[in-house]
Amino acid sequence: MIFVDTGAFLGRYLPDDQHHGAALAGWAQLAEEEWPICTSNLVLSETITLPARRTDYRFAAERARVIHASSALRILRSTLEEERAAIDWLEKFADQKVSFTDAVSFALMRRHRIARAFTFDRHFELAGFKSLKCSEA
Repeated sequence: MIFVDTGAFLGRYLPDDQHHGAALAGWAQLAEEEWPICTSNLVLSETITLPARRTDYRFAAERARVIHASSALRILRSTLEEERAAIDWLEKFADQKVSFTDAVSFALMRRHRIARAFTFDRHFELAGFKSLKCSEA
């Protein structure tokens, strides 16, 4: 299983995103290798909110519908225990300015024993996870 972070979604959906080419290559790699994928409801909150602000809300709503209709994507939801663990991650990486969403992602990944993330965020590797390595086609 591989955890999909906000940047991978934004790169896929926003052609002017700095990671657009690498994101498309990564999504193609995941499909080709048939990786089971998951994300969190907090990542989806960022994924839907940011494009809404950068493009328009109808575009974001359509992306949200597509994501929620996907049978390939498992959406993990944090418990109070993971959110408390996320606070520990925030303290541990206070000098790195890790977001609460990322910290919850780390806690979820630990609970579900997920070692890899499709992300462009270096914080995942700092936290001990491996990033999907993809290059633009």
